[in-house]
Amino acid sequence: MGDTESEIEQSSDTVISADGTQIEYLTVGDGPAVIVVPGALSVAAGFARFAGALSTGFTVHTIQRRGRGGSGPQSEHYTIAEDRADVEALQAKTGAALLVGHSYGGLVALESARGNSGFTKLALYEPGVSIAGSLPTEWMSAYEKYLAEDKPFDAFVEFVRALGPDLVRKMPRWMFRSMMTVFMKAPEKEMVFSQLEQNLREHREIVRLDDTYSNYAEITAATLLLDGDKDRHVFIDPNHELLASTLPHCERHTIAGVDHFGMDKGDPERVAGVVGEFFSRK
Repeated sequence: MGDTESEIEQSSDTVISADGTQIEYLTVGDGPAVIVVPGALSVAAGFARFAGALSTGFTVHTIQRRGRGGSGPQSEHYTIAEDRADVEALQAKTGAALLVGHSYGGLVALESARGNSGFTKLALYEPGVSIAGSLPTEWMSAYEKYLAEDKPFDAFVEFVRALGPDLVRKMPRWMFRSMMTVFMKAPEKEMVFSQLEQNLREHREIVRLDDTYSNYAEITAATLLLDGDKDRHVFIDPNHELLASTLPHCERHTIAGVDHFGMDKGDPERVAGVVGEFFSRK
């Protein structure tokens, strides 16, 4: 955790989900309640800067998804319905009508907002929605094999080379491995490696839900669909175009100079400013 994140004081509390699992969440700020849902390979504390910036006008509750921190584990037969139930439990406790999701957390947010009129506004940063098989899957078998062999670094390399920026995908494997050993240090390394099993389950859920985006026509919340213009995957624009046309009340906004991690690592304060303005609008 960086110094800026550690300077943002968030209180920790728990809520019990429908199946009895304890779910931790971090809270900062004062005002209308917002729930923030982190994506894969991330923890609630990683969104401290975003939460801190948004907290100038809102009470921000960042959920610690299952398998992380003080939250209970994912079940043996995990599906995204567990995350949806956890969000609903936190919504019931806090009265939150505003929901934010990043990456896989964006998919969780979409699923949570279906048939849930209690959420009136929804902000999604590059949600993990697969359309027409847009999510690469060829990495999964090798990734699973490396996990079984207790080779987490090799598994992570397979994942990033499949889904990382274009420069990484084109880089020779030996060069990328060398770079990773230099730049990936503790405690981030331990945090990421501790979630590799969860990461595989979550990406399998994205694949299972491929081409089900038409379900999101049920969402009544006004929606802000965000992306960055840096290191974009080729499927972002067509996916977002279809998603935006499906959601009944959706507007799009591209934030210049940031990539897929603009909400947590890139420029969280600027992303929070855009989200805060959207949530404040009458």
